Amino acid sequence: MNRTPTPAQHADTLWSARRAGRTLDAEETLGPIDLATAYNIQKALVALRIAAGERVIGWKLGYTSEVMRRQMGVDRPNFGPLTDWMLLESGDTVSDRFVQPRVEPEIGFRLGTAIDARSAPVDRWSVAAAVSEALACLEIVHSTWTGYRFTLEQNTADHSSAGQVVVGPPLAVSSFMDLDTVAVCLSDERETLGKGVGAAADGHPLDAVARLAHELAGIDRRLEPGDLVITGGLTAAFPLAPGGRLKARFSAGDAKSVEVGVSRAGGA
Repeated sequence: MNRTPTPAQHADTLWSARRAGRTLDAEETLGPIDLATAYNIQKALVALRIAAGERVIGWKLGYTSEVMRRQMGVDRPNFGPLTDWMLLESGDTVSDRFVQPRVEPEIGFRLGTAIDARSAPVDRWSVAAAVSEALACLEIVHSTWTGYRFTLEQNTADHSSAGQVVVGPPLAVSSFMDLDTVAVCLSDERETLGKGVGAAADGHPLDAVARLAHELAGIDRRLEPGDLVITGGLTAAFPLAPGGRLKARFSAGDAKSVEVGVSRAGGA
């Protein structure tokens, strides 16, 4: 008798592929699954990362912008944990585990205090009060699914395509409430690839964090002091070719702009 693999067995398959730098066909590997099953697989996958010595240090939000939902053909956001292994500094090189990395610019937050939607509703203003700094970030997304062909549920199971995160400098804004007006330009060494604004992330990146807080409350979790939260791509995601470098410039009004970049080894 054929038995459906358990979430833990699916997680083993995904973790093995990620460590080996292989991709898999999503339909052949998972087939159609519901979102609850997807998050159970993700949870088991994160447990394997923790068992390998990694530590959860925050969260990523995916598909908070229309441009990303349209690019990937999904209809709503999802989320997944970030680990300490994923963190990079501006100018670093991405892991050679990644065979199809893509880059998207995001606004990140470092939390000064906890945010717990289990005890009270969370909104833009309560998030702003809990944030210690807003950061220029790049997310390096990496899908185990060949050619980024997946459903939202298959993507969620695969750690929501979490790869690595480049944490850049703080954003120069007079108020976190102004982050919806931050402009970003993603480029390579030759041309502009995409442009966006902070409002692309759920209308306001603070609202994206509020969404996450309520999602976590549903699984009896909260956002912790010190957590890093990245709020979703502000432009479409662009491939990072071997030997390539991508960078994003963030600017807000008359404030000084800041830049964050990432490279990939290889090339001619």
